[in-house]
Amino acid sequence: MKKVAVILSGCGVNDGAEIHESVVTLLALDRLGADVVCAAPNKPQADVIDHAAGAPTDETRNVLVESARIARGEVTDLAALTASDVDAVVMPGGFGAAKNLCTFAQGSDPWEVDPEVARFLREMHAAKKPIGAMCIAPAAVAGVLGGEGVTLTIGTDEGTARRIESTGARHEACLVDDVVIDHEHKVVSTPAYMLAGHVAEAAAGIEKLCAAVVEMA
Repeated sequence: MKKVAVILSGCGVNDGAEIHESVVTLLALDRLGADVVCAAPNKPQADVIDHAAGAPTDETRNVLVESARIARGEVTDLAALTASDVDAVVMPGGFGAAKNLCTFAQGSDPWEVDPEVARFLREMHAAKKPIGAMCIAPAAVAGVLGGEGVTLTIGTDEGTARRIESTGARHEACLVDDVVIDHEHKVVSTPAYMLAGHVAEAAAGIEKLCAAVVEMA
């Protein structure tokens, strides 16, 4: 049985992990027979958004605590997880991936990647263990592994693709129901809600991503 880490970035599309992407990921990995370990950085969220109003609030929330909502309470502090603990990693998207896992959403280049996220991704890459990233999460991967010339996709948005390529990464355009596989670096990516209009569209690519990651592990 392959052990797969799923790195979450909170709970909710606008300030954390995209919930549909996260749940489809967990379901797909479970169906593939993987043993899943949910993990998240233990730190304050970059911001908190009222998802009903679509507006910022004055609340403060913790990324790990909010991620536990998706993980049904079973979530590991990413600082306690190493590449030797798992066979692969998958990163759902959502604005949390671009706000809490890295600073891509702030718009400055180069962007910073959370130190624990960066450490873990470097360990996985050095161990030649597969990395899956969907939606905007490839920005965090590019921020760490762009200099290695990794190939990624965020879909078809040219402006975002140019920013990804500014790290040294190569961007490949991709449809919502497909994946881009970098066999050399063992990185798999899919657009998910960067292009999806509904959950079934996102699921088609996410399921392919999970299958490819588990097969590589």
